[in-house]
Parts: sequence; C-alpha cells; structure tokens
Amino acid sequence: MKKLTTSLLVLVLTSSMAIVSAQEKKDTIKAKEIEGVVVTALGIKREKKSLGYASQEIKASALSDGTTNTGNIAAQLSGKVAGLNVTTNNNFGGSSNLVIRGVKSLAGGNPLIVIDGSPVNNTSTRENSIDYGNALSDINQEDIESINVLKGAAASALYGERGLNGVIVITTKNGKGKDDGSWGVTFSSAVQVGFIDKSTFPEYQTRYGAGYSQKFGTQASDGLNNANFGADASWGPKFDPNLLVYQWDSFNPLSPNYQKATPWVAAKNGPIKFFENPASYINSVTLEKGQKGKNISFTYENMMSDGLIPNSHLNKNNFSLKINYDLTPKLHSSFYSTITLQDTKGRSITGYSNNIATGFRQWWQTNVDIDALQNLYFANVDPNVANASNNFGNVTWNRKSAANGAPAYWNNPYFQAYQNYSSDKRYRNFTYGLVTYDLFDNISVTGKVSYDRSNLIAETRLAVGSLPQAFGQSNNTIGSGYGRRDILQTETNYDLMVNYKFDITDNINLSGVVGGNIRRNYYNSVYASTEGGLIVPGIYALSNSKKAPLAADETEYTIQTNSWYATASFDFYKKFYLDATFRIEETSTLLKGNNVFNYPSITGSLIMSEILDTKRWMNFWKIRANYAQVGGSAASYQLFNNYRPAGILYNQGIYNSILNQPYPGLQPQKANEFEVGTEAHFLKDRITVDFAYYKTRTTPQILSPLPTSAAIGYTGKIFNAGRIDNSGVEVQLGLVPIKTKDFTWNIDANWSKNQNKVVELYPGINNYLLNSFQGGVSLNARVGEAWGTLIGADYTYLNGQKVIDPKTGKYLQNPNQVIGNTTPDWIGGIRNSFSYKGFSLSFLIDMRKGGDIFSTDMYYGLSSGLYKETAEGDFRDKPIVLPGVLPDGTPNNIGLSPVDNNGSPGYKTRPASEFVYDGSFIKLREASIGYMLPKSLLAGTKIYDAKISIVGRNLWIIHKNLPYADPEAMVGGGLSSYGWSIGSMPTTRDLGINVTFKF
Repeated sequence: MKKLTTSLLVLVLTSSMAIVSAQEKKDTIKAKEIEGVVVTALGIKREKKSLGYASQEIKASALSDGTTNTGNIAAQLSGKVAGLNVTTNNNFGGSSNLVIRGVKSLAGGNPLIVIDGSPVNNTSTRENSIDYGNALSDINQEDIESINVLKGAAASALYGERGLNGVIVITTKNGKGKDDGSWGVTFSSAVQVGFIDKSTFPEYQTRYGAGYSQKFGTQASDGLNNANFGADASWGPKFDPNLLVYQWDSFNPLSPNYQKATPWVAAKNGPIKFFENPASYINSVTLEKGQKGKNISFTYENMMSDGLIPNSHLNKNNFSLKINYDLTPKLHSSFYSTITLQDTKGRSITGYSNNIATGFRQWWQTNVDIDALQNLYFANVDPNVANASNNFGNVTWNRKSAANGAPAYWNNPYFQAYQNYSSDKRYRNFTYGLVTYDLFDNISVTGKVSYDRSNLIAETRLAVGSLPQAFGQSNNTIGSGYGRRDILQTETNYDLMVNYKFDITDNINLSGVVGGNIRRNYYNSVYASTEGGLIVPGIYALSNSKKAPLAADETEYTIQTNSWYATASFDFYKKFYLDATFRIEETSTLLKGNNVFNYPSITGSLIMSEILDTKRWMNFWKIRANYAQVGGSAASYQLFNNYRPAGILYNQGIYNSILNQPYPGLQPQKANEFEVGTEAHFLKDRITVDFAYYKTRTTPQILSPLPTSAAIGYTGKIFNAGRIDNSGVEVQLGLVPIKTKDFTWNIDANWSKNQNKVVELYPGINNYLLNSFQGGVSLNARVGEAWGTLIGADYTYLNGQKVIDPKTGKYLQNPNQVIGNTTPDWIGGIRNSFSYKGFSLSFLIDMRKGGDIFSTDMYYGLSSGLYKETAEGDFRDKPIVLPGVLPDGTPNNIGLSPVDNNGSPGYKTRPASEFVYDGSFIKLREASIGYMLPKSLLAGTKIYDAKISIVGRNLWIIHKNLPYADPEAMVGGGLSSYGWSIGSMPTTRDLGINVTFKF
C-alpha cells in the first residue's frame, strides 16, 4: 500500500471549505493526462498544451451522466463552460440560446456548431408565436464523444465569416467493440418525470372574484346576481360562502350547476392543476465493433416526451452510423450519417395573445374551477353534442353575457389545447464522407464532402367555435382557419486539405494545413393558409377554405462561399509554440469588390514549467497570448430591392411596399480580438487553474435596417455602421480535495465576467431598436450602454421622490427612459463529484448575477387583481394614498377611492420600470447518484457492465428575484431570449432513472 501523508490546503469557494489531501507519491503524470489532445477548428487534433488560446472540452459523461435528457444538448452545457451563457426556456421542444463572450453583433447571434470538422445548421425557428426549437436538438446525444468550446477569435479564425460568435466543436464516437474483437452491444433506458416548481407559477389571492370593480354584473330574474362573465380580471366582489351567484357554468345544459346559483367562493382547483406531469421515455441501443484500421458503430435512439400542456407529445427517432476503414495502409476513409425523424404535437404558444399561460398569469378569475372547465369541455365536444349553440365545445369561463356564450377574450383552455393545437414534422440528415491518402510520412491529403439537410412542415389550427383572431396569410380576424409552413434548408461543404509535418531540427518542428472549402447554402420556405374560415369544422386542409386562398408566401435563396486557408504551427523544444492561420473568403451575398476578405490569427504559448523546472510543486504552467480577426457576412437579399406578392387586383399582380432601402456597398462586419491567459497545474493535478482575459471590437456593424425618415421613401435602410466592444475575464478551477484508493472528490468550477458596450451606431442615431414587448417596453442597442438596454416609462422624480399627478392621484410617468439592461454581470457554475468504489454522486450549481427582465405578467397580473399581493389587508376596501410627492414637493394627500384604485398595484398607476426585475439566479441545476454493479455480480451472464443512476435537473431554484416565474424562461430563441418574461410555462423539477447494460 502506498504511504499517504496528509497536508491541508484550505480553499474558500462559494462559502465552502475544501481540504486537499496531497499524496506524496513518485508516480509520474502522463503527458496526455496533463495536456491532453483536443479537437480544434476543421477537426484538427492538437495537444492542448500547444494551444495559444482558450478552449474548454466537456466529455460526454459530464454532459449527460449527471442530468436528465433535455432533448437538446445545448441546454446541458449550462453552467459547465466559462464564458458560455446558456439561456433555456420552458417551451415544449423549445430553443436554447448560446452566447460566448458576449453579444458581438447588433442582431445577436449563436456560435457555429461543427460536427467532426463539418459545420451544421443551428438556426432557431419561431413563427406565429410558436417556438419550434433550434436545430442542435436534432443531434443524437448517444453519438457524442466530447464537446470542445472554441471561445475566442483566434480559436475560431479558421471559420472566417462564421467564427464571429465562437465555435462549438462536437466529436462523435468511434466504434470500439469488445477486447476480443467481437461485436459490443450497449443498451440504455431512461424514464423521466417532471413536477412543477411552484415558485415559478403565480400565487393567487382567494378573497375576491371576477370583475373590474367590486360590483356584480346584471341581475337574474330571481333577483340573484350574475357574475362578471366578460371580465377577465379578479378585482370583483369579495367572496362570501353565504352569497349565491349565477356563474359561468350555470348556463350550460351539461353542467351539474345548470340553472343553479352557487356559493360565491374561491375555486377549489386553480389553473396549476391544468398542467400535467410531463414524462419522457428514452431508449437507445448501440452496436459497435473495432480493431486497428477499421471500426463501425450503429446507434438507434427513441425519445417519447409529453409536455406540461394536455395534448402535447413529441416522438423523436435518431439513427446514426459511423464507419472508419483503412482501404490500404496509406488510404484511410471515414463515413458518418445521422437521421432524425421528429413528430411534435401541441407546442405551447408563446408571447401574449392566445397563450394559455398568459391567461393564467395575467387575465383570470379566481372563482373559476379548472376541473369544471375540463369536464364541460369533454362533455360538450362530443360530436353528438357539439354545435354552434355551445361553440362546438368551447364552453368558456369568459362568456360575453348570460345570454351569449361566445368567448369575450379567452377560450376554454382545454378547447385551446385539444382543438387549436399546432403540429410539426421534422426530417434531418447530416452526412459526411472523407478519404485521406498518406503521400509521404509527413504529408497527407484529405478530401471531404458533408451534407446537412432539414425539412420542417409546421401546421397551425384555429377550430370552429374559437375566439375570432388575426390568422393566416391575410392576418384578418376570423373564427377558424388552417395554415402550414414548409421549410427546406441544406448546406453542402466540399473540402480539400493537405496536412504536413516537418522536423526542421531535432527540437524544432513545423506542422499545419493548407486547403480550400466550397460551401453552398440553400433555403426554401412556403407558407399558405385558408381565408375566411373553414367550410367543414375539423377538416384542416387548404382546400377547406371558405374563400380563395391568397398566393402562398415564398422565399428561396442560394448562397455560396469559397474559401482558402493555411495554418503553420511551430514547436520549439516543446517549450514554445507559435501558430499562425490565414483564411480568404469570397461570398455571393456581397458585390464584387466587397465580397473578398481575409481573416488572420497569430498565437503563442510558452511552457513555463519546462523553462523554470517547477515540476516538483507545479507540474504544468503555460502562458499564452493571441490576436485574431473573424467576421460576419451579410444575409441574402440585402443589396437590391426584392418584391413579395400581395395578391391579384383586377387581374394584375400587386406587391407589398419596399420599406427598407438596400445598400449595394454593404461590407462584412469584422471582430478584432486580443487575448492573454495562463494555465497551471499544481500538486500533480490536484489543483488546476485556467485564466483568460480578452478584448474584442466588432465593426462595422450591419444595420438591417437603420431607421430613417419616411420622407425619403423608406422607413429604414441597410447600412454598415456602428461598433460593439466586449472585454472580460474567464476562470476555470479544478480541485481534487481527496483522492484515495477507493474515494475521490472532484470540484470543477468556472466563472466569467463580460463587459459589453455599444460604442457607436451612426452619426445622429444613438439607439437601435431590437425588439418590442407588450407593455410599452423595448429591447435596444443604445450608444454608451451595454447591448440589451430596456427602454420604457419610468417614474417622474423630484429630489429623489416619486411625483404624483395632482389631477388623478396616480404617478406621473416619464416615457422613453432607460429602465434596465439584459446583460448579466457574471455567470458561473460549480460541480462537485464523488466516487466511492462503484458508487458515484455529483451535483452542479449554476449561477447568474444580473441581467434585467421586464415582466409583462406582473405588469398586467397585479392590475387584474390575480396575485396575493393585491388582496393583503384592507387594501381594496378603503381609499389609498400612493407614496410620493406632488409637483410642488409636498407629500401626496390625494386618495384613490376603492373604485378608482382597482389595478393600482399594476400598470394602471405605475410605469413599466416598476416591473423590471433583477434576473439573477442560483440553481441546483443537476444532481445524480449512480451505482456500477460489481463484476462478480455479473459473472455467468452476458452482461459485462451495468450501471443504474437516479438523475435530476432543475431540482431547486435556490435564489431568484423574479416573482412567480423562472428568470431563464424567456419567449424563445435569438432576440426573443433576452429580458422578456411573458406567459412562460412553469419550470419543472425533473427526476429520472437511467439504466445502462453492455453486452
């Protein structure tokens, strides 16, 4: 037994103390264990110690073993990478937004995703207020060997115009098989169930019911009161169990309360019972075989998931095949193909209108029982019963009057879920093939072709009996309809590379790549819809249109980019590394003269532990520095006017107006970045530290469009102008506090802070509108501020006091003020992992500090009297005087009567700034307990490995400031993922059981 002596290293980390037991053993640390080999740009493998830039590799086990399967690998990166900000949402099958080292472009932007050296599409699709997710969710998680995050410009410079926002490099597994060369089989199965985190859903008051004031509606013939059916608020009369009232369910013949007045009390079953416990079932099987010069792996995975909303279901099948085969000792080949078939039904609507969750959070009656709504929907939707008199099953709590059962503002939520559901089918195929020929011992040539194709068919429905709303191609207000969107996207890459490696002397080496790439992107989208409603209820087809459908909305484009690149890597005595890369690109989206541009980089790293011989106490120490340039090119159709048809008038085609003036002189935007950093390993890797500082300047921005005066004939024009700066620090820390023969404790922590600033836009323009929110708030890029400024109404102040309007007794509001910023101050994560013999335990704490959020839910929900804060004390029963001063500086003495003060906690008296909240959070993001069955227990069976795990995700929101919602749960991907909380689904605590068997 090795002799152990214990020394103490006390480390304060997130208020915890770690005691490090350092072993005094003479074992040498293998170079690969210290420096490692990682996959970088273009699939090039490099020793990590030679890299002159920051990158962070996450192994497959760290991605998936400690958490439930989210269906989107992007979400599982949260809290694990320094400098990577992951924003997930609660939309069923929804998007995850990724930002590395801050927003560099006015339009935002996600990092490039690369699989085995080939780029793949990761666009996020959101249309008709439905989030269809981002394409990264199509990747088969069982195929992933590791993910390497290339953070800065030097790391991503070889991807040129696509490297602006960083690169996430995914490496897939190779087939291994058994030691005896036979086929290996791995079977995995998981069952997951979600439970609503009640801190992310409203707490209702239970003292007052339906109404906009404390008065009932009309009286019935027997003198009893009717409830305020048409009011979608709860600022009504006080509950009294001795008071009988005709409520919404008193008028349906199939209701047990038909023609009955019922006690005026709060509902027994609130809206939280509308949601279901989402369950997921994931099964996969992998067949693999491998030996020197040839290996094969085939994986099939099936995922079946249910959503929170009734009638929501996702079924995803992944098939993948990878073959590596040496055709001759000098000719090597590799082939990989993955196919995803996904069928989704009942995605949640996002945003304001028609969103079930928006109704629950903003406009609801606390006297309405959700179980009664469910029972009456199913009773009335029966084909033998459904007709115009009961709105074809849409028996709503929000009927217009006692005599009119049509919905005033909201459908029955069950009718919305079961009748007005969306559905979509997605086919995805990513395939590549490559051959490499070894010309000489030090020169090889690789040819590669990759193809990425996705087809999305998305259908939306508006059932007969629904609340009339804007729908379809014309956006006219109608009561029924059907629409479909067909999207085809492809990307084809042709690569030819020459790899070289020369020993200039015994201690000086040169290696690199010279190559070229041709990339073609194709996009085709068609949208069509019925007009004027459906002829026959329940038949959703374009041919079932009451009126002639308008011409389909069609978009098609092809983009080609040609590139040439070269790299040179010098290795001096294994102590100093110097790298340079250069890429030239020619794009079809810009005019000749502006469409050829280059992207250089230079990096250096110095292995100080070799130079200073520090290995006795610091076994590895590297300092590094780099400078690089990356870019971002223009989208299609930015140079000249293009026209979209608007229909036919008098047998002549008419076209929509051109609102944005194109700019033929458009140029790409470029980011120049400087980075320095260091990496150190102490006490034989018991302590590891990686630090980076960077500074990035992106200019000229592509403004699309730049707002202009309509007097010039356009409301905006496409232009090059503006500059965004980012600077920041990133820290990674690894600790092994305890390591013995049977027990190991690992701590992995990361922390990063990015400072962003919009330095300039265009002469005379200081603000650029990015997105508009319900409630009069907007997301902006504002000169002198960090990207993501929130602008809206604020209080008017006098000597620091809020000013009251003497005419109304309400607050005076000051419009168009800066009321927040969505950029977080810092992000971080810390994982603790323990292993004891066959047992393992791990948990991940994920943190974000800052990043403001405007809550439209609180803006309206407090005004409509839903939340518990609106019924505290005798607030509703006596006049109130809002705190503040009158314009002359004297204290406010103007009271609001109980009638006038309805909604006073919300938007009716307070500006939007009152509803901006700090988006900080601390979450127990992941946790798992696993057990690897001992070999002795498996003896005599065909199973040679077996593991069972209990896993969890989003188990505890330890801290947050946003009331009744998850501060991560924004509207969708892209710009919709910043600073806007509205109608989000509640967050679920997900628990699962995973079992894996290897045969």
